[in-house]
Amino acid sequence: MAKVLIIDDDREMCAMLMDLVSCLEHTADHALTREQGLSKAVSGEFDVVFLDVRMPDGSGLDIITAIIAIEFPPEIIVITGQGDSKGASQAIKNGAWDYIQKPLSPKSILQPLNRILKYRDGIRSISRQSTPLKREEIIGSSPRIKESLDTIAKAAKINTNVLITGETGTGKELFARATHANSPRADKRFVVVDCAALPESLVESSLFGHEKGSFTGADRSTRGLVGLSDGGTLFLDEVGEMNLNLQKAFLRVLQERKYRPVGSKHEISSDFRVIAATNRDLGAMVREKRFREDLFYRLNAVHLELPPLRDRLEDIQELVRHFTSTIYSDQSMAPKELSPNFIATLESYDWPGNVRELVNTLEAAVSEAFYEPALFSKHLPSQIRIKRIQSTIAPPALPKEEGLIKAPQDVPSGHLPYKIFREQVLAKAETAYFKDLMKATQGNIKQACTLSGLGRTRLYALLKKHSISRMGWDKNE
Repeated sequence: MAKVLIIDDDREMCAMLMDLVSCLEHTADHALTREQGLSKAVSGEFDVVFLDVRMPDGSGLDIITAIIAIEFPPEIIVITGQGDSKGASQAIKNGAWDYIQKPLSPKSILQPLNRILKYRDGIRSISRQSTPLKREEIIGSSPRIKESLDTIAKAAKINTNVLITGETGTGKELFARATHANSPRADKRFVVVDCAALPESLVESSLFGHEKGSFTGADRSTRGLVGLSDGGTLFLDEVGEMNLNLQKAFLRVLQERKYRPVGSKHEISSDFRVIAATNRDLGAMVREKRFREDLFYRLNAVHLELPPLRDRLEDIQELVRHFTSTIYSDQSMAPKELSPNFIATLESYDWPGNVRELVNTLEAAVSEAFYEPALFSKHLPSQIRIKRIQSTIAPPALPKEEGLIKAPQDVPSGHLPYKIFREQVLAKAETAYFKDLMKATQGNIKQACTLSGLGRTRLYALLKKHSISRMGWDKNE
């Protein structure tokens, strides 16, 4: 007997679905708000959740990732009163089982429900993997990372091609190595082919090897990277950089698992598994005729899209502790404390260079704090500190009442000419702004210029005009 949760603000809809579930001899519960539904869904008691999109306290789509993040989560069927292709796409990408539109018929409910229950019965009967996953230095426990690890755990057990996509610095090679390390091929070679660095004149020789004397300088025979990967894994890094001629040649090798070394009359077999990685949009490249469609589909049997660091900021602290520990060990240094404002500053940055940029930043911070016992935000590069300041500071807004701007209480209004009144109001606002700016930057003129967009000379002139000292802010506030 299964347990079903209905999250919908329509009481009649909840009653109808609960009656239908009860007729199937399953139990049902309901929630009329998104937050109440989330609280029940993450309890681990339910097998299936029917989730409405439009809830009084927000979109139901926004809680899917939180629900599926729990151990053995329920399957989610999204229900909506209005068809929305973008909403359907978001629901499926976030992990929903299905997306169906109201009005609901018994058939539209029973079919996906029965499929889900059959699926869950099947996975319960399968013994869980007892050996821990070899993570190959993959750090983090956020829902996005858990989802990615789950994908490679499954992909490792089957001998099919894997395409890993993601921004530069997200760890594509780490995930490729982890897939290999958890596969039956783990005791064989993991061969890396950097498609962006293959020399144009030696591409075929590098990949397929050559016979002695096949060209000038070929003083001995070589196997090539495809031959070296026999029995193991061939990792095509930056596969989006592969030119069309090489794509054609490599497609045949993928299909036949045979290749001909340069200068040879005979083909050689190689049993290799392909994992490819790229930061390019291969789908767009296919549409633009810059990447072969047939090769794309062969590589994309299993697709793993790695999340950028900005989408898993909850992993920052764990990443920082891991990488700083490595830095201290490599440099034979004593560990330093991590101040809360150091971590908070890192968590406020969007990390365009992802984990790779974080590692470089931590190396620079440790170097900056070489003789000091703890890491503070002041040890971080200025662009990261400025980003946090910008997220917390805003120009002071004048108070409003019923849509009209009020003058500060000590600025007279009714009996003054408008021009004088305006100048006095603006002067008060500017004084407040620059006091706040000096406090936020702790008197750092370079950062103040960056935040305000003013030149150094102009900033000094305005500080003098309003009688503001760059060090006049209250450190205790």
